[in-house]
Amino acid sequence: MVELLADADDPELVAEGDRGMASLEADFGIERTALLFSGEHDERPALLTISAGAGGTEATDWAEMLLRMYLRWAERHRYGTEILDRQEGEQAGLKSVTVAVNGRKAYGWLRAERGVHRLVRISPYDAQKRRQTTFALVEVLPEADDDIEIELNWDEIRVDTFRSQGAGGQHVNKTDSAVRLTHLPTNIVAQSQNERSQTQNKEMAIKVLKSRLLERALEEKEAEVRKLRGEHVEAGWGNQIRSYVLHPYQMVKDLRTSHETSNTGAVLDGDLRERERARERAGGPRERAPARERERARRAREGARAGGPRSPIGPRPRRTCRPASRSGGMG
Repeated sequence: MVELLADADDPELVAEGDRGMASLEADFGIERTALLFSGEHDERPALLTISAGAGGTEATDWAEMLLRMYLRWAERHRYGTEILDRQEGEQAGLKSVTVAVNGRKAYGWLRAERGVHRLVRISPYDAQKRRQTTFALVEVLPEADDDIEIELNWDEIRVDTFRSQGAGGQHVNKTDSAVRLTHLPTNIVAQSQNERSQTQNKEMAIKVLKSRLLERALEEKEAEVRKLRGEHVEAGWGNQIRSYVLHPYQMVKDLRTSHETSNTGAVLDGDLRERERARERAGGPRERAPARERERARRAREGARAGGPRSPIGPRPRRTCRPASRSGGMG
């Protein structure tokens, strides 16, 4: 079709072809975005938590810088934000902060941000103006549903009555006053036999059954939250998903998509559009850095432990000098 339009001399045909191509591109963009937000919770608001890693004041300051970046990003997307919890650093910055990001697809956009974020810069808190590397952990969760309410479906509950086995009183051991409730889908059993009447025992058994069903629902909810949170990682070397280098050069690099930009000021001001486009081209978020980057980080850690330089390619091999052999004998 493109070749036909290139050879065509009819302006109307060319204009119609351009409109058709623009429509196809728009439809493709819509479908591609729909694939990115195909997760179960992608349409929901998000809870964003930033925790400072090791590094003292430098790390807490980095956490506050990330908070500002995400607040500016939310403002650009017209998302409402509310700080739910905030722990100040000892000298500056934040130890941790939790922000509610309210808006449609907030979680879908932010879930790619979870992971360790690394900063390299000349520390303003170092009197000797040395270059420092620090980390912060970003966690993203979808906003939870309203409080869980347990409603009993009596079609799924078997009710059994029997005589109480406890100390006797009037009618206690002579009638079927005890009640046992069995929730058939989960096989959870609750019973009561201490009350004097069957009605009272049934009410007590219902309370026990609701409590046990609530406990089960909360356990399932916690398991789902752990699944959404992902594998817990330490805010340190080898786990970073993105590096922000402010010295000796300017670069922000995403280690999952290999996208990089030198406009660090715009990124830290909340302009993540290039990152979002790179995510779309890559087909969605990736959870871990490539194996090559993890291997480089591992070598850097080994070099640091050995007392060598913190180079991304690891410590240089030590050069040894061998004495020159003498061609002549002793004479």
